[in-house]
Amino acid sequence: MGESTFVAGMWFLYGIYKLLGRGPFLVCLYPVVFYYWASRRAARQASMDYLRQMHAQHGVPAWVPTWRDGLRHFLSFADTLLDKTLATSGSYRFDRIRYEGLEPMLERVRSGAGGVFITAHMGCLELCQALAGQCDGLRIHVLVHTRHAERFNRMLHRLNPHSGVHLMQVTEISPATAVMLAEKVGRGEFVAIAGDRVPVNMGPQSCVEVSFLGRPAALPIGPYVLASLLKCPLYLLACIREGRHHTLVFERLADQVHLPRGARLQAATVLAQGYVQRLEALLIRAPFEWFNFFAFWAQRTAPEAAPNSLAS
Repeated sequence: MGESTFVAGMWFLYGIYKLLGRGPFLVCLYPVVFYYWASRRAARQASMDYLRQMHAQHGVPAWVPTWRDGLRHFLSFADTLLDKTLATSGSYRFDRIRYEGLEPMLERVRSGAGGVFITAHMGCLELCQALAGQCDGLRIHVLVHTRHAERFNRMLHRLNPHSGVHLMQVTEISPATAVMLAEKVGRGEFVAIAGDRVPVNMGPQSCVEVSFLGRPAALPIGPYVLASLLKCPLYLLACIREGRHHTLVFERLADQVHLPRGARLQAATVLAQGYVQRLEALLIRAPFEWFNFFAFWAQRTAPEAAPNSLAS
């Protein structure tokens, strides 16, 4: 869909927050969100498709979603953009963060062992920077397609260039990239890769089909191939907003990923389905925290291309 982020405006709104607080910030933000909601028909439709599917499959929200719920979905995303900037700059109130499954993961960090995080476009994952105060030496390398949000990512980097969370632009994982990532994991660092968006170059061997909210959906095989190549545990790293607090969730999905030759897609499908089930469980708790504002289930109809693309 391309990047529509107006970063100068975001800097202005961030300045409003720093000077006047969250209330005046939201007063300025809501008209902007309403404009985007009104002018982005495809995103608006994608939001409604998701909310209606959540209601049909899990009964949340408890009522049939209307345009008001779609607007609330957009507002939730906009509020999260502020939290991303605050978390990156160190201005977020980290006492508002709750953790699930944190201690076992921190024990691995303290032992000097790394791993792979599989994430999703939900909540505010930048809050994992709060862990820096609890566990020295935690370093996370996030694989992203910066061409989708290049200016916003540069803004986050300017807020804190010395963060323990680093963005790495990756469209395809070449052998050289895999070696570099293996070295980082070998040093006890973590690699994070999204598991809910198909690769830019989608091929027949780069995706698996799972059931998400009762409908077939294509998901990338990349996170599981990466964990298999690096011979390390695979963790879920997710975030949801619950009331005034955020909850960061860490869960080990596999001690080591094995993708046997001849059954590679089948093994990856089992892992991807388990990942999706955990996402659904979290979205039941916070249905407005899903931030994929495009025709998510239509990804399965994307044209075939190079089969060796891993990042998403």
